[in-house]
Amino acid sequence: MPAKNPRVNVVLEQPVYNTLHDLAETQGVSMSMLMRDLVKEALELHEDRALTVFATEREKDFQSFEALSHDETWG
Repeated sequence: MPAKNPRVNVVLEQPVYNTLHDLAETQGVSMSMLMRDLVKEALELHEDRALTVFATEREKDFQSFEALSHDETWG
């Protein structure tokens, strides 16, 4: 029976593996679940960083007199 979710193999240095093993044990979760959660968190941080760069670039060209008011936008 095929796995429900796609899988990936990761090779870790021994100290990293040991840290993950200990953390998973402390949290009472499998290493697989811990790795899944850490990857999700890393991807969210990556997305936040990209959106911050995007917003910063947009702010450089922002002209308040060109902006729509609340009523113009939602009214």
